[in-house]
Amino acid sequence: MTIFEAIILGIVQGLTEFLPVSSSGHLEIVKAILGDTSVPEESLLMTVVLHAATALSTIVIFRKEITELVTGLFLFKNNDQFKYSLKIVVSMIPAAVIGVLFDEEIESLFGGQLLLVGCMLILTAGLLFLADKAKRTDKAVSMPNAITIGIAQAIAILPGISRSGATISTAVLLGIDREKAARFSFLMVVPLILGKVAKDILSGDIASSQIESSSLIVGFLAAFVAGLFACKWMIALVKKSQLKYFSYYCFAVGLGAIIYTFI
Repeated sequence: MTIFEAIILGIVQGLTEFLPVSSSGHLEIVKAILGDTSVPEESLLMTVVLHAATALSTIVIFRKEITELVTGLFLFKNNDQFKYSLKIVVSMIPAAVIGVLFDEEIESLFGGQLLLVGCMLILTAGLLFLADKAKRTDKAVSMPNAITIGIAQAIAILPGISRSGATISTAVLLGIDREKAARFSFLMVVPLILGKVAKDILSGDIASSQIESSSLIVGFLAAFVAGLFACKWMIALVKKSQLKYFSYYCFAVGLGAIIYTFI
């Protein structure tokens, strides 16, 4: 993998992890366009590095909220902090269960299956379009809401379904305040990303000798910087009810991926 390819993948991961356009789907599309011939271990290593970078950018943006969540969770006080932390934990369960029980089946979906990616992007487009039309409220996330949003996050494991798009749209359609929906969406994924990174590292499937450290470093930096920008931008866009533009984009890219499959 060249430095240029690493930068492109890093920027794509950083932007699409937060913008509701599916980071996994875009990475598969970019790899196909670049003619990625990386062995699975090399591709996995770069994926782990890029996810670690976006997790770090989330931690930087929400450092105050994350500190409060950790404090609330471990102090076991029956206050708003603890209750919110508990909702974050509950929301993680569906995706964690699916990830553990169906790990091999999920991995098999990430192998250049652009037809699946295209179809799922179009599904994401429909969900974003509906959410953009939802009525504004100031409702907070309840425990039942957290479970439902968690299920949406589990479904978004499929390549082409945007995790942030699915969780934010689900929250908005449940009547939750848009800014609160965006913040909950970004906070709930941090433990899962870090857990997945740790799991991949401990699995022994990563062969670090297969890829140059310079590519890993520039890919990490590109994803981190792009992630900082996209995270702040996404919160502002959700507040302004501009999800429909991402809906149009996802539909166009999804349709393009489907057409590309048959060329």
